Amino acid sequence: MIDPLTEVVTLLQPQAKFSKVVSAAGPWRVRRSGSGQLFYCVILDGSCRLEVDGNEQIHLHQGDFVLIPSAYSFTMSSLEPPASEELDMPPVPLANGEFRHGAQDVPPDVQLLVGHCSFGSPDAALLVSLLPQLVHVRGEKRLAILVQLVGEESRAARPARDVILARLLEVLLIEALRSVEGTDAAPGLLRGLADERLAVAIRRIHENMTKPWTVAQLAKEAALSRSAFFERFSRALGVAPMEYLLAWRMALAKNLLRRQEAGISEVAERVGYGSASAFSVAFTRHVGLPPARYAREQSELQRPQRASSSVF
Repeated sequence: MIDPLTEVVTLLQPQAKFSKVVSAAGPWRVRRSGSGQLFYCVILDGSCRLEVDGNEQIHLHQGDFVLIPSAYSFTMSSLEPPASEELDMPPVPLANGEFRHGAQDVPPDVQLLVGHCSFGSPDAALLVSLLPQLVHVRGEKRLAILVQLVGEESRAARPARDVILARLLEVLLIEALRSVEGTDAAPGLLRGLADERLAVAIRRIHENMTKPWTVAQLAKEAALSRSAFFERFSRALGVAPMEYLLAWRMALAKNLLRRQEAGISEVAERVGYGSASAFSVAFTRHVGLPPARYAREQSELQRPQRASSSVF
């Protein structure tokens, strides 16, 4: 049985970019406007405050874990933030390898492990849109352990480092996302999976992508009327059922083409199209490029990228 949440994370292809230990003391503030990369943070000791655009501010305490799948703008600060805007200064590297915000010559009030990663999927924007904007988990030691392992592995130069990191990040994302109370989540996959009726239909889509699904057939799987299913699905996931199905077919097709695992005809069959021509028409309309050209361009784009150190 295919688990939709696992499939989302697997298709995202998370790649570790950077992680580091940060401490802070006294009044301090950090504002960051990122490029949309995933940001994660675990509070190792102490407390601080987090504000993410579009969300209420939250106080973070020891053991808390925060995940922002697409971090564009957020602020972290001491519980009593400084009044002066000038205190938003770059961190100072310490002799022990940490980076310090605020006062330098006193014991820290808070210590964090922060990091970010990028996604290898060309459909990352679509997949991330199905996830919550902010995940805050309290009291989950498993997450803290996983983040620590990611940090240790990212700084080491051991054999199979990239393979281990990829698997750790997948487990980290799944563990964090399934810790969210689905019924309270924003519209997206987690909220849909929290609805017992919708979850059945969503899993049927992922288990049998080749079936020529209709709204009526999916409604029957969910034991709902066609109109009730359509409205409930659209409200919970933020997209209509057929739009969700098409998006997933195209996401899978892009992944297969990018990895050059199959020819056009086989890709068409594996994502639910009866012929290569029908698939090519749908793919070109959705993506803006014919499948063969898309595969060539993606192959040319796959180049190693340098890691960034400006995470926090």
